[in-house]
Amino acid sequence: MPANTLSAVRLEPVHPVAPSPLAAGEVLKAEVVSSITEIGRTAWDACAPGEAEAYDYLLSVEQAGIDGFEWCYVAVQAQGRILCVMPAFLSQYALETTLDPGTLRTIIGRLRTIWPKMLTFPLACLGSPCTETGTPAFHPDVPDDLQPRVLDVLLAAFRAHARARQCTLLGIKDMPLPLRPELADVVAAHGYAELGGMPTAWMDIDFGSMEEYFSRLSAGTRKDMRRKLKVREAVRIEQCTELGDLLPRVMALYRDTRQRSEWQFEELTPAYFEGLLRNMPGRSFCTLYFVGDELLAANLMVHDGGVLIDKFFCMDAEKGRPYNLYYLSWFTNIEHCLAHGFARYQSGQAYYRNKVRLGSSLTRNAMFFQHASPIVQAVLKRIAPYLAADDADGAMS
Repeated sequence: MPANTLSAVRLEPVHPVAPSPLAAGEVLKAEVVSSITEIGRTAWDACAPGEAEAYDYLLSVEQAGIDGFEWCYVAVQAQGRILCVMPAFLSQYALETTLDPGTLRTIIGRLRTIWPKMLTFPLACLGSPCTETGTPAFHPDVPDDLQPRVLDVLLAAFRAHARARQCTLLGIKDMPLPLRPELADVVAAHGYAELGGMPTAWMDIDFGSMEEYFSRLSAGTRKDMRRKLKVREAVRIEQCTELGDLLPRVMALYRDTRQRSEWQFEELTPAYFEGLLRNMPGRSFCTLYFVGDELLAANLMVHDGGVLIDKFFCMDAEKGRPYNLYYLSWFTNIEHCLAHGFARYQSGQAYYRNKVRLGSSLTRNAMFFQHASPIVQAVLKRIAPYLAADDADGAMS
């Protein structure tokens, strides 16, 4: 099937759900489209009110030219009303992507030099590699008792699309836990098995000043942070909404930071950074950290007016470390939240020990997978604990 082919199907749920009185007699139609523009900003954002990573963010991802990914979007509607939307992508997935560095990952890597396609599956996955979490966005008017039926139709439509595209592995990426039991039952009824994911770190800004925030940290952490921030005067901090001539340097910092990461899936492009800042005016910015005239770190942020989301912190590791730029960026972001009335700071998936030490809480996420072959599915379920991308390092205990 050509890459731009759309799948539109009318499906009855495979998981029996009692119909809502509001939906009696209505036929649900699920459609898979190749561009979010075919759904439209109004319809998409109506299903995701107050979400920073909604239409404009996803359009920026779609237009960024990220190699190795084909984007699609699933919408469920009834009588022309969009009830639920969810982004998705198709890609070639290497099974060791989420493995911790070690013997097993090394062995698979060596085998791949002999058999390049070994343990690589054509993947169709709900969610996005570029969003913090992946969850169905139900329109606020969809009652709780109708949501399982809507999700049922969405999953069935996506499975049909994936099979038509010859994807043998289906996934759902980073669904926040716990799922409502009724929704979890639908996911299980479609044959998905759970795989541990990386938690999301967040902190409520329920304090009125930096001094009050510091007072909540342990004595040892307070002392350590005040010491680290003593070099702050040597750093010039600027905010921008376009990178201009600094874009090549920011991309060099991004590539350096990505290379140091243990998990590498998508590789972002200059068009991603430029497009996000351009397409989300008033809801995105980049904080720049200079020493002298040299840019040593950049921090890309998005927000919805209530939650500030730290998308990427990129740093020159060798030159930036003496200035404690990671910690400086943390406190700069907290100050920004206080100054602009943000209720929550969401700092993403990594470096959990530091984030918990600095007052963050963690929300568990789960990935779900389903292989077309029952034999392969059984094997994957057995080895799932080794594939879980959980870098929480005991921080949740």
